[in-house]
Amino acid sequence: MNATTGHDADACATTAYAPGRVNLIGEHTDYNLGYALPIALDLGTTVSFRPADDAGDGSVIIASSDAESDTVSIDLGTRPGEISGWGAYIAGCVWALRNAGHEVAAGRMTITSTVPVGSGLSSSAALECAVLLALTAHSELSGHELARIAQRAENDYVGAPTGLLDQLASLFGRADTAMLIDFRSLEVTGVPVDESATILVIDSNSPHRHAAGEYAARRASCEAAAASLGVASLRDADEDAWRRLPEGTERRRARHILTENARVLAASAALRERDETALGALMNASHESMRDDFEITTPTIDLIAETAQLRGAYGARMTGGGFGGSVIALCTADSAERLIAELPDIVSAAGHPTPTIRVVRPGPGAHLL
Repeated sequence: MNATTGHDADACATTAYAPGRVNLIGEHTDYNLGYALPIALDLGTTVSFRPADDAGDGSVIIASSDAESDTVSIDLGTRPGEISGWGAYIAGCVWALRNAGHEVAAGRMTITSTVPVGSGLSSSAALECAVLLALTAHSELSGHELARIAQRAENDYVGAPTGLLDQLASLFGRADTAMLIDFRSLEVTGVPVDESATILVIDSNSPHRHAAGEYAARRASCEAAAASLGVASLRDADEDAWRRLPEGTERRRARHILTENARVLAASAALRERDETALGALMNASHESMRDDFEITTPTIDLIAETAQLRGAYGARMTGGGFGGSVIALCTADSAERLIAELPDIVSAAGHPTPTIRVVRPGPGAHLL
């Protein structure tokens, strides 16, 4: 984790920044203890926290430049179910920190963000990591500890059964570098991203919702498939183990996870070798697996990915938890320019929302400002 210290006194505000992330490849592998290859974005959330004079019992008062409501008040003794909406992510951080034995001061917090909500770019993890970093500026918590506290906030307070991918990517990001994450050991290995490749994030403007039952259903299917194979996690199964399962949902879900892990490792090697053609082919195969085996894409997402592939991208795939969100495309500069010019009209003409296209680069991870 990149972090600096610059907090003079308790009466002073602490400001922290954490980026969103986009996943080059490796979807739904994190809670299956597999592999993923994300980058931290050059889009993020900034949180400023000013403790109250009395750091005992009290509340954290939050104002967000992006929220419809003016402020949210979170009691330091908050419990799951008490706060909903965007404030639940911050309340979850307060709750998870205190449950882990860390003191949280009362005070005031302001939030600004450039990560679009519901786009599959992990606005929630960016918020969680920035909040936790601002609240724990004087502590010695490691990036892995902060990631686990953020995950508990999202799992047990918000109710979204996500893995650790988003939090680790936000906390450990580095400029011009992708992160190969092993979710069994939580080892994060940097993989350089060559400047010659242009990365597009194509927001479908069809927001996804992680807390919806479909995400939880996919996780339950993976756990059931692992149980059927007699292993604790699909990470413990060999790549072809899905063939031993009967035809049906569990077989398809297991096939996605097991083949996706292999694709991630191959993609990491291709990225190191600057082989954009091989990396693009793996991205395309990943999208097909998410569409056919994991069934988490949408007609809008499929059209965007297919159009990008047909119009010159090395590869294009859905990124994020699914059921909406964004597509990531790896392109040459020329094909990127063509997609930016033509793709929005193609998608709109097909009756879908007009997508928003951003050129992104890997950015730095969470740090104090």
